[in-house]
Amino acid sequence: MTDDQQDITPDLASLLDLAHRAAHHSYSPYSEFKVGAALKLVGGEIVTGTNVENVSYGLTICAERAALVRAVSQYGPGIRIEAVAVANLNGKASPPCGACRQMLAEFTRPEAPVVFPAADGIRVMAFSAVMPLAFEMRLR
Repeated sequence: MTDDQQDITPDLASLLDLAHRAAHHSYSPYSEFKVGAALKLVGGEIVTGTNVENVSYGLTICAERAALVRAVSQYGPGIRIEAVAVANLNGKASPPCGACRQMLAEFTRPEAPVVFPAADGIRVMAFSAVMPLAFEMRLR
């Protein structure tokens, strides 16, 4: 994996575009931080999600978890994720947060690329580098 924007594969660029489109559906009246995520599943299916806020911030759900919950709901608990993309409409760095990383760890291959906005542009990293110390008790 590299950190160079020009090294993003066409598949990852397309996934990032879908995440960006999903961000337009964000319900974020409190933070105005509009985030979208797109997950590419091992079977080739792509599932998107967006952040949904609540006046009680603890009830807010991030875009990555929204996409994951949708993927499990739509395709079942046997899903495996082969790529993750995160985008936002605010031009800010937004790697997956700790809670999202831990949730994704249950379903994401360690070598899966994760593409997200970073302070220095778009970054691509293997999931194992994004979440090096995931709590594991895998059922697979």
